[in-house]
Amino acid sequence: MKIGDSDHRKPTYSGTGPLSRRRSWCCSFAVPPASPDVRSISSRNHIQTKTQPQHRRTKLENVDKPGPKSVPCSPQSSKSALIGRIDPRRILSPGRVSPIDSDLIINTMQETTHEEEVVVPNLRSESFRAPKIERTVSDSGSGYDARLSLKGRNGGVLVLELSSEVLSANSDVFAGLIAGNSSALTCRMEVADVENLGVFKETVELMFEESNDIIKRLMKMGVYRAIDVLEVAAGIKFSRAVFSCLKYLEAVPWTEDEEERLRRFLAVYNFDDAATDEILARFNLNETENTQESLSNQLVWSITSCADVNPRNELRILVKGILCKSSVYDKEQPEINKEYMYKAGKYCVDSLAKLFEEGSSGKSGKPLIEGISREVVNINWLLEIMIDREIAEEFVEIWGKQRKLVEMHEEASPMVRYELSRVTGVMFTAMGKRRVQCRGEARAGLVEMWFRPMLLDFGWLQRCKKGLNMREVEEGMGQTLLTLPLKQQYQVFMEWFRWFSKHGTECPNLSKAFQIWWRRSFLRGVDSSSTCR
Repeated sequence: MKIGDSDHRKPTYSGTGPLSRRRSWCCSFAVPPASPDVRSISSRNHIQTKTQPQHRRTKLENVDKPGPKSVPCSPQSSKSALIGRIDPRRILSPGRVSPIDSDLIINTMQETTHEEEVVVPNLRSESFRAPKIERTVSDSGSGYDARLSLKGRNGGVLVLELSSEVLSANSDVFAGLIAGNSSALTCRMEVADVENLGVFKETVELMFEESNDIIKRLMKMGVYRAIDVLEVAAGIKFSRAVFSCLKYLEAVPWTEDEEERLRRFLAVYNFDDAATDEILARFNLNETENTQESLSNQLVWSITSCADVNPRNELRILVKGILCKSSVYDKEQPEINKEYMYKAGKYCVDSLAKLFEEGSSGKSGKPLIEGISREVVNINWLLEIMIDREIAEEFVEIWGKQRKLVEMHEEASPMVRYELSRVTGVMFTAMGKRRVQCRGEARAGLVEMWFRPMLLDFGWLQRCKKGLNMREVEEGMGQTLLTLPLKQQYQVFMEWFRWFSKHGTECPNLSKAFQIWWRRSFLRGVDSSSTCR
């Protein structure tokens, strides 16, 4: 029986003749198949191998010494010959792959002794302690004469074998330590309590880079990591890295967290003014503090005088988010000048009165309606900021004294006049939720001036809410009325009762507040009077 020369054919056994067997190679560790000069032994040559065995050299990847030259001629002898060729220190990994040579592993480890020995977690580095130095006379034989051992604060050790010449040329701290201990061939240094071993290692690696390449490395790291490197470089007085970090950070945008870290860092470390002036100019601390109040006033004025609807709405949201106390920008923010806010609100009220005068003189149309709606929106926007800042009490008092505006309200069209009741609804809601604590005179003036217009416009407010929560408006109205003296409560609740009996759902439902007023006025009064008798 003849065995073909193809490497993919399996060995066969005839039963009486010897077995021709070839080694099969794994795709991941196999060496190239034998050349055409060294072919597998065919069945024709089996007779010759009994007296004169053929020899071939087996070649393993990454192993210099040649393999055994004998070729097995039978299944039993093949197995025994294979076992005889395996080095006692070598094992066969599963999956019929090439043997793993222990000598190869040892040689590879010896070639990589100058690299780090421990992989450490990625932690931030904020401090650096002066390294302890120990001198030993030894011959490393590797071209490195300094060994830097880093011990992490949370565990882990990182050993770096470096050149003392590079360390001395780049770091003033290491230069002083090495110069003071120059008697030994190998300098062993230890840095304990390192918070971020990875950042410290990357900072040391930058000593072997050119200044332009340092900036390229920082670009790959990102801003947050560059700040970590800057802190370590400043601690070991690595000047090239410090100035490269500052140059990179000045040229890129920051997040708020990164900006806060830079503020804290520059408050601790003092550098040359020329190196930090450009970064400090982006903070602009003093100028921002001195002009923030006037800038807020300018923003408010610009919005209240803006005529375009879409940008005005966007700017309202933006400025309200900045000025409100619940804003993310509330840190170190000065108080708003409430006098200016009252002035802006009074300007909008006066503009509203002028528009109603134009309407009463016969002028009407879409521009008039849009102008009234715009001024009401401005007033409510200012009122919401004042309520948030807890400075709305005096503006409620100003609104309660607008007798002329109330008189024009009675003569105006319902589709226009209801806009005024939107302002009153916001005030009632804020007082009902206890967000505005007005004096008794201000509450009484507001109810006396604007309660009847609210009864007239409530149906229109229900149909055109424009952001109002009518349940909250009703609840706020009832709660506000219950804060008045009982004599005034009697007048207001009886007026409401008459309106509600005529108009029903077109009138606010104050039944709950009415019941409370009734119990306070009559039932408890009867109990107290009978007790006195």
